[in-house]
Amino acid sequence: MPVLDVPPPACMRDPEIELLADSAARFFEREATPARIQKWRDEGQVEREFWRQAGEAGLLGVAIPAEYGGAGGDFRHDVALVEQVAKHGVEGFALSLHNVIILPYVLAHGTEEQKKRWLPKLCSGESVAAIAMSEPGAGSDLQAIRTTALKDGNGYRINGAKTFISNGQIADFIIVVAKTDPAAGGKGVSLLVVEADQAEGFRRGKALDKIGQDAQDTSELFFDDVWVPADNLLGDREGQGFRQLMAELPRERLIIAVGSVQTMERALETTTEYVKERQAFGQRIFDFQNTQFKLAECKAKATVAKVYVNDCVQRYVDGTLDLTTAAIAKLWVTETEWEIVDACLQLHGGYGYINDYPIARMFRNSRVQRIYGGSSEIMKLLIARSL
Repeated sequence: MPVLDVPPPACMRDPEIELLADSAARFFEREATPARIQKWRDEGQVEREFWRQAGEAGLLGVAIPAEYGGAGGDFRHDVALVEQVAKHGVEGFALSLHNVIILPYVLAHGTEEQKKRWLPKLCSGESVAAIAMSEPGAGSDLQAIRTTALKDGNGYRINGAKTFISNGQIADFIIVVAKTDPAAGGKGVSLLVVEADQAEGFRRGKALDKIGQDAQDTSELFFDDVWVPADNLLGDREGQGFRQLMAELPRERLIIAVGSVQTMERALETTTEYVKERQAFGQRIFDFQNTQFKLAECKAKATVAKVYVNDCVQRYVDGTLDLTTAAIAKLWVTETEWEIVDACLQLHGGYGYINDYPIARMFRNSRVQRIYGGSSEIMKLLIARSL
């Protein structure tokens, strides 16, 4: 019996969704072995071959129409895959970034020619995606970015630096947030695609040394007079970047919450197993009232989080998920994930501080959930505006 006995939302009770989840589970069990994941941690990135394998297995672009190389599914299919990535601890494999954040930008805002040009390679795993938003001096405040993309002949010349870019070391398809009209503020922001193998002047900086997410390559990127053709402007006109970014935020923040719920479940499962086996003072750690109360509190909080996220998933599928509700999900669930993982680590005692134990890696990996995708403080600002 699952540690959280919460039924899935109605939209996820579909035999097709269940078959996809089962297929993904088998793929991860077969291909994302503990030894292979450890290799990713040691090397600081998931190798491109795994992306190609995921593409061959039909796990990339599941919500992209078949005419563009996808599986013709929808958001529910991506939710099922993101849950399996979290359940199986496939660290470093940024499926949610690729499938749920970047590909929808191209599908929703790209021209017909752009969709036919880029999406098939992204769905097959031939191309790996990244999005370059944050800069050394601009994180949540995207209007403060300094990267420019100025007209130069039949194209744009990009100059600037980006940081904290997931997939930065391996991505060859990079959506860059830049100012095509620096004097226009948010109305001068555009999204442009840099194809790394064709971009003279593009440089990858060092892979950043993080306190967690060891298998996820997070990098600095530099654009020194990088020229891209006008056809690489995402969409059919300049100045739409800020609107494009804002339109996709509810889904992006919801998918982070989906992954956080699965991490809570994993933390509770591994901790419950541990305290039922480990003994102290002549009895199982589980038999101490303090342990039972702590686990009960964690289960209660995780249950509330899962019920809320399930409701948000249903709302998104129904087309009624708003920015505030998604911000509440992102804030509540990631903060609760951190509380639960921390409590579960405490119940492991000294072993919880040892990286050989899954709970230690969950602890380090969970910390950033409250920062990326919009920090908890930004979520509070958004929620406050609704009052």
